[in-house]
Amino acid sequence: MAATKQLFLSKFVVTEDKIINGGVLVADGLIEKLLSRDEAVKLSIEYGDKLKVIDEGDLAMIPGVVDSHVHVNEPGRTAWEGFRTATNAAAAGGITTIVDMPLNSIPPTTTLENLNVKASSAKGNVFVDVGFWGGVIVGNQDALQDLVKAGVVGFKCFLCPSGVDEFPNVGVEDLKVAFQALEGTGSVLAFHAELEDDEIPCEAKKPTQDPEDYNTYLESRPPKMELNAITLIKKFVMTSDVRVHIVHISSASVIPLLVEARQARLSKGNLAWRGGVTAETCHHYLSLSAEEIPKGHSEYKCAPPIREKDNKEMLWRHLLKDELDMVVSDHSPCTPELKCKNNLEAWGGISSVQFGLSLFWTQAHARGLDLRAITKYLCSGPAHLCGLEKRKGALKPGFDADIVFFDPNEVFVVTSDIIRHKNKLTPYIGKKLRGAVKKTYLRGELIFTDGDTTGEPKGKLLLRNL
Repeated sequence: MAATKQLFLSKFVVTEDKIINGGVLVADGLIEKLLSRDEAVKLSIEYGDKLKVIDEGDLAMIPGVVDSHVHVNEPGRTAWEGFRTATNAAAAGGITTIVDMPLNSIPPTTTLENLNVKASSAKGNVFVDVGFWGGVIVGNQDALQDLVKAGVVGFKCFLCPSGVDEFPNVGVEDLKVAFQALEGTGSVLAFHAELEDDEIPCEAKKPTQDPEDYNTYLESRPPKMELNAITLIKKFVMTSDVRVHIVHISSASVIPLLVEARQARLSKGNLAWRGGVTAETCHHYLSLSAEEIPKGHSEYKCAPPIREKDNKEMLWRHLLKDELDMVVSDHSPCTPELKCKNNLEAWGGISSVQFGLSLFWTQAHARGLDLRAITKYLCSGPAHLCGLEKRKGALKPGFDADIVFFDPNEVFVVTSDIIRHKNKLTPYIGKKLRGAVKKTYLRGELIFTDGDTTGEPKGKLLLRNL
């Protein structure tokens, strides 16, 4: 008789609050029950041939990672990345859900029509599940409600130039209109939070020092730009109930302002998760520091920039005090032609979606954390942000059986031949990382094992009409 259910076993099953020796019972792609080892043994005897047992022994069992900040760039810039390559790399990195950012594709996800174009490109080409951010740009306020109804997880806007002409940044008046349009929808407005003091564009204030020197770029985007942006955003938080999220915080100095804004919301009885004021940082800000970046290596360039080591340690302190909510990749690749320039001219983006889990665990383990930190900051946090907290991001009954078997002790070196995203330029080549993904399951189906994806793409698009 063919097995009707699956029993996944591990000596280290990582839940939100504990690590147990036991298993997860799966039926029809959903988690049915968490079991102790004794319960699992009894169940396997009871079910007999009707139960398929997958016992991975000492490998840790963790929920599939949710990466809520990925630039896939399809359609329109498929020389940079695409749905097949990005999701292939995600599966190899233990990620079972990504959320695609609205820009760098052509067209951007700023209207329902554009969302449908993007969804058509993705359909049948995704190895993991994919959600979508909508975008707020100048003049698209009438499109926001339709995008909410279609099922975008939220909206992203820029307070300084985005780097692509088709996604212009917004000003104060545009934000007023956007907040009004999103009031009462339950949606979230995410900010690229860098803002100049005056009308001079961000890229116009370029220092005169050597453009090959990383410090030249670092000085062109000081922490004050992030502080200016958060100060403005806080004013909107105080007068609106719209959920607000800050993407890729690099400067630890802004976090106290966000904490104040969150507490103000909570004190008013706001019932949204975290008072509707959330923030993320990225693997590169928690793993790299400006002092270590060699001259002429633009693969480290991103916006906001990687800052000094002391700042990195402060970010970790804020994260572990629960003042930051999640850690994501901000995977933003491009072609070598755009990346292999000096630090002022090169594309600002880091490719890392495949290695985020290992990057995080390398640093977390060094700080004495256990595997529950992965579940909290890489799984549960992003799932809550994106409205997926009842189906993704945890090993719980009723959730999708998105399961990763992970060796937390294996150490490996990043080499170009193991990179699965399209363009292999990344600051992590040659870096030694701890923690290797061995198997990735999506809704109970094996999608990655033995260093490769299995079969055709099995991912779904997380939209209401698809």
